Amino acid sequence: MSEIDPKIDALVPAWMYLPDISEQWGVVVTQVREMVKSGTLLAVRRGENKSLQVPAAFIDADGPVKHLVGTLTVLRDGRFTDEEILEWLFTEDPSLPGTPIQALRENRGTEVKRRAQAMSL
Repeated sequence: MSEIDPKIDALVPAWMYLPDISEQWGVVVTQVREMVKSGTLLAVRRGENKSLQVPAAFIDADGPVKHLVGTLTVLRDGRFTDEEILEWLFTEDPSLPGTPIQALRENRGTEVKRRAQAMSL
């Protein structure tokens, strides 16, 4: 896993370390690591110590944001790289309006997944 491109990094307003996510969810950190490994969560290496971090916008109180896992699956099936996924999720889309991740957080996942499927064809 390489370090994230600075242009993509700048799109994401806040990041969380895996131990912080595990503490918030009340699970052991290995469960969060397994979610990253299995593709349920997207994490990248960033910062001085190149540690794995997840966009804070992906995290809800007790798990990943609703519809995030399905959206990640659709985009990965469409051969999007992790950086392309981050760029798409955090780039303003006037037709939504807002960014796809904002739409997911506002429970507008159906429309986001529809767009992801159309892009993946």
